[in-house]
Amino acid sequence: MRALVTGGGGFLGKAIVERLLARGDEVASYSRKRYAALDSIGVESMEGDLRDRETVVGACANRDIVFHVAALPGIWGRWDDYYETNTLGTRYLLEGCRRGGVRKLVYTSSPSVTFGGKPQSGVDEREPYPRRWLAHYPHSKALAEQEVLRASDDELLTCALRPHLIWGPDDPHLIPRLLERARKGELVQVGSGTNLIDTTYVDNGADAHILAADALAAGSPVAAQAYFLSDAEPVGCWQWIGELLALAGLPPLRRRISFPLAWGAGQLLEWKHRLLKDPREPRMTRFLAAQLALDHWFDVSKARRDFGYVPTVSRAEGMRRLAESWKTNPPAFGR
Repeated sequence: MRALVTGGGGFLGKAIVERLLARGDEVASYSRKRYAALDSIGVESMEGDLRDRETVVGACANRDIVFHVAALPGIWGRWDDYYETNTLGTRYLLEGCRRGGVRKLVYTSSPSVTFGGKPQSGVDEREPYPRRWLAHYPHSKALAEQEVLRASDDELLTCALRPHLIWGPDDPHLIPRLLERARKGELVQVGSGTNLIDTTYVDNGADAHILAADALAAGSPVAAQAYFLSDAEPVGCWQWIGELLALAGLPPLRRRISFPLAWGAGQLLEWKHRLLKDPREPRMTRFLAAQLALDHWFDVSKARRDFGYVPTVSRAEGMRRLAESWKTNPPAFGR
């Protein structure tokens, strides 16, 4: 295939790129900057912003498939930034696919598109979108996901994958952010500490994208469908955080705060930052409080049934690989 991967230099995007190259596909990446690591493995790199309609549409020319992985992540910021990048940028890609004759589009969504602040314990794809979102990121991603799924037809086949908490060696987001907060003394256990969460080891997430792309065909059950993805091993949120802190040489957490108190503090801090027009992320938000205190794990049997998704890297193996990688490249936190 002639594949385009948006965000091909990112954590998940690069893992997808490597799998495509390994099987002989021709790969191009569309990202905000150029990545030397992609140049070195023969990937055509295109620089551009998802908000730039002309370059986004042009990047889709002469492609058979698009993996739309790039997005503006985060739990704080301006609505316009999230909407223009995540929602409008996806709309421009759909336009580019139509004009360029692209046959397939696999969209990297997020389980947070269904999260409205209540526990999610083993929910499946029947879980509806909430009436309100607690952050601009899931809201903008949900709007984009709906456009992607509505677009699927005989000319352009689409699907959406929702990997939860992608992690592994070289993770530039989840684990470094967690360790940095702990190092600064800003990480506090929220809630009882018994809540279960799902995670997605990066290799499992990349494999799922390839499997879904290959299964996406006329008459396939994958077309126009969304799928939760994870390692299918729910783990105690604070148990896993404790394991990561110990692995990084950081002390265990001592401080705790109740979920209602954290929720209230998050709400007050959100109001304060908006009132003062402070662009910095508040130390606590309602979204963060709910994510840290409540269950959020998912039934991935639909992905297993429709495109044969089976996680190949267990959480234990993932932790072993993470520990091994830190022997030669230890995290800077707590060392």
